[in-house]
Amino acid sequence: MPPSTPRPLLRRLRLLAVASLVGIAWWPRAGAVGVNWGAASSSSHPLPPPKVVELLRSNNVSRVRLSDADPDVLLSLAGSGIAVTVGIPNLMLRTLNSSRKAAESWVHDNVTRYFPAGGPRVRIEYIAVGDDPFLLSHLDQFYPFVLGAATQIQAALTKANLGSKVKVVVPCSFDAFQSASNLPSEGHFRPDVNKTMIQLLTFLSEHRSPFFVSILPFLSFHQSKNISLDFALFKGTARPHNDSHRIYKNSFDLSYDTLVTALYNAGFPQMEIVVAQIGWPTDGAANATSVIAEDFMKGLVDHIHSKTGTPLRPRNPPLEVYILSLLDEDQQSTSAGNFERHWGVFTFDGQAKYNVDLGQGSRKLWNAQNVEYLPSRWCVVNNNENLSNATASFLDACSVADCTAVAPGGSCYNIGWPRNVSYAFNSYYQQHDQRLDSCYFGGLGLITTVDPSTDTCRFAVGLRTSHSSILVSPQLLLMSSLFTTILMVFIFFT
Repeated sequence: MPPSTPRPLLRRLRLLAVASLVGIAWWPRAGAVGVNWGAASSSSHPLPPPKVVELLRSNNVSRVRLSDADPDVLLSLAGSGIAVTVGIPNLMLRTLNSSRKAAESWVHDNVTRYFPAGGPRVRIEYIAVGDDPFLLSHLDQFYPFVLGAATQIQAALTKANLGSKVKVVVPCSFDAFQSASNLPSEGHFRPDVNKTMIQLLTFLSEHRSPFFVSILPFLSFHQSKNISLDFALFKGTARPHNDSHRIYKNSFDLSYDTLVTALYNAGFPQMEIVVAQIGWPTDGAANATSVIAEDFMKGLVDHIHSKTGTPLRPRNPPLEVYILSLLDEDQQSTSAGNFERHWGVFTFDGQAKYNVDLGQGSRKLWNAQNVEYLPSRWCVVNNNENLSNATASFLDACSVADCTAVAPGGSCYNIGWPRNVSYAFNSYYQQHDQRLDSCYFGGLGLITTVDPSTDTCRFAVGLRTSHSSILVSPQLLLMSSLFTTILMVFIFFT
């Protein structure tokens, strides 16, 4: 192209090239919707795996992405027909990068054994190497080992005669690609990861594996003044964004085509895309409610099922989309925000928060059945005691318990004092399987059989089968949770 060609014309020509190259691809599975199923360690009271599989099947969910290779979870999926993506945690990448033996051992223990000659199989389709290893907050802690780990796992699969049955992928975080103008035409990968990304894309292309990516309109809405709530929710009333005469009517298409342009600029215009994480939380932040989440999910599913694609990939939606997430996880890290524990379409015990078509052919979700709870008991503040030290006990409980719902923006934030103290006490009590000594709090705790929940604030009862944490002195735990302390102090002074 002559140097004198105007930049606007260059941009238009480039976009036309992108559209012509990527618009010809067609994949028979395009638009399939699955869900993310987090690790058992992310919840103090995880729903038993067989119950989760029942929940998936009753809602006709045909695809699930696992964050790890939990044997109980994988065994529960055997014979279900559900397509499975098995995750490898970031902390394993360095070892797998440097050791072929470690990769072969991992494949044998977590893949090969689930392909028995005569018995029911787990339908493993993908191995996801790392969990968003390119995330900006990780710096260079994990991504330098991604390609080596993926290569070793691929070699181990080939050795096990599974190379043609299971594909290796690497999940890419939402912040690994960007645009200075917030428009797709300027999309590119972050400069610090660009070289590694091109090497990874070469690997994926050679093995005909798709590109896994997280697209989170909720975060885009909170981080950008240019994204309105209606634009994030697929509302027809949203003000469209114009990019070189291409009209964007929602945040998803904007982010997706930013990635499409980044792939084009990296030299991989026809790379298949799988949206590995997308969703809307229901608590823990402003505009994180079940009502808004339902609007988003209905808009997303309708958009995906319409197969209209995006301006740069018309009539070619992503190969698959995985909802974040199936269930709430009260042990999930809140470093990015309290909402991280509330992505679930279902509560921790498998009860639908709203209705959306995940593949069941209707708008009504089916709840988990015959869930086994602990006894109907709650731990609350004893109002007959001197409550002058209640704030300190509240902080002690919240250093371990999940108090995100009573933090600013949470569904229980407005229940007032001392009910918010009772909420913290109860969360701690349930996490510790209703042990008598876990409702003491210096004599301020009281066990009751009267449900203290309100219309908008649920005081949960734990599940009978749990992986709850070992009881530790609240005072010691408080010392190790300065962030939580500061957060909860803020609650009492606002």
